[in-house]
Amino acid sequence: MSNITSTPLFISAAHKSSGKTTITIGLLSALKSKGLQVQPFKKGPDYIDPIWHGRAAGKPCYTLDFNTMSHDEILHLISQKTSHCDISLIEGNKGLYDGLDLDGSNSNAAIAKLVGAPVILVLDARGMTRGIAPLILGYQSFDPGINIAGVILNQLGGSRHESKLRSVIEHYTDVTVLGAVHRNKNLEIVERHLGLMPGNEYSQALKKIENIGSTISSQVDLEKIINISHIQASKQLTNLIHKEIKKPVITKPLRLAYINDSAFGFYYPGDLEALESAGADLVEVNSLSDKSLPENIDGLFIGGGFPEEHAEKLHSNRSFRESIRTAIEQGLPSYAECGGLMYLCRHIISRQKKTSMVGIIPADAKMEETPQGRGLIRFSETDAMPWPAEKPVNNKKITISAHEFHYSHLVNITEPLSYAYTIHRGSGIDGQHDGIVYKNLLACYAHLQDTRQNHWAKRFIQFINQIKNNSSTITKRNIT
Repeated sequence: MSNITSTPLFISAAHKSSGKTTITIGLLSALKSKGLQVQPFKKGPDYIDPIWHGRAAGKPCYTLDFNTMSHDEILHLISQKTSHCDISLIEGNKGLYDGLDLDGSNSNAAIAKLVGAPVILVLDARGMTRGIAPLILGYQSFDPGINIAGVILNQLGGSRHESKLRSVIEHYTDVTVLGAVHRNKNLEIVERHLGLMPGNEYSQALKKIENIGSTISSQVDLEKIINISHIQASKQLTNLIHKEIKKPVITKPLRLAYINDSAFGFYYPGDLEALESAGADLVEVNSLSDKSLPENIDGLFIGGGFPEEHAEKLHSNRSFRESIRTAIEQGLPSYAECGGLMYLCRHIISRQKKTSMVGIIPADAKMEETPQGRGLIRFSETDAMPWPAEKPVNNKKITISAHEFHYSHLVNITEPLSYAYTIHRGSGIDGQHDGIVYKNLLACYAHLQDTRQNHWAKRFIQFINQIKNNSSTITKRNIT
């Protein structure tokens, strides 16, 4: 393992909507502009912010999630991905001490403490002056194990406001002000019901990132931030002993098509890497412009996204939709998550308009004003699961953790459905089931993450290989 010369910095806030994602994007872009190799991470589950972070840093952003990853797994991933970078940033979600559990074991602070990361607190200071001091002091004293290395003041009303806040913080606290970002409409990114507009969909994303980076560079002390990251390497990371992971010997990789465009772009970089490690040659396709699926593919993966926002374009590309329907009917091993599930339905119903989709699933996906499934989802597999997990010796069913976030639900189901998952927590398709199985297709609302508790990528590739080998055997027999 390479020596780690810097410790990750944890970018957090007092509460959600403080602007920490925009600040993080700006920091990544500004640090990259200085010629540094920057590695981003995001406390998950999340797809949208990491797309922006990845574009800003020029490197994939990896998700850290206590619900799907063990502590050692998080440490291993961070140390692996930071071994060849100059600085790394982890963006939290919500506030520093927010989390699912009362004891804070699932909080942002817990990840910062686990990794040994100094925390940079982004504070939305609108309407605040002297009151910012007890806020900072409270965050410091709440958990002495957290190192709040500095604050970035955000949404300031002007230089006079900035001067007052700096004086208050200097007088009452020992915390360093690392930056003061003034209110600026040019820093705003269009929002949608899942958060920021995805970076893969926003046509001027790179220009926006560059502008944000330029602003942050002029209002934040980057040298101080770099110095904080080099104070000491994280003991947790430097003391971590890696186990060599043997990759399978691949004679001829399987060709796995995956849709990656403005309509479907929710993929964890780690999952795509896991698919490749398992033997997949990933073939990127575009549901909006390609006329059909590529020839000679062995499997298909359709991730989440916003198909309802591109319903007309998806509908207009009839030949592509028909090629997917034909491929699945002919037994192509396929996996679809959330937006991908919606696309495979007969119609998407959104804003009182019904638009035809692939039609392989005998139901319509109807958008609602409020979330129909949100947060942690836990399930076990049924006997219908086409690529099941290996059962333990005691034959006890394994409970798998994943996440869901969907404003749609299935309506007008006209045929009995076979399900791969029994829901123990969450919504899934009907509150009890998720994972529609049809021939060699699995389509679900749950978003899986390939981790030790669920190496789904390897199992999916093994399933594709099995189907391919069986087809070859049948063909040879027919010829004979």
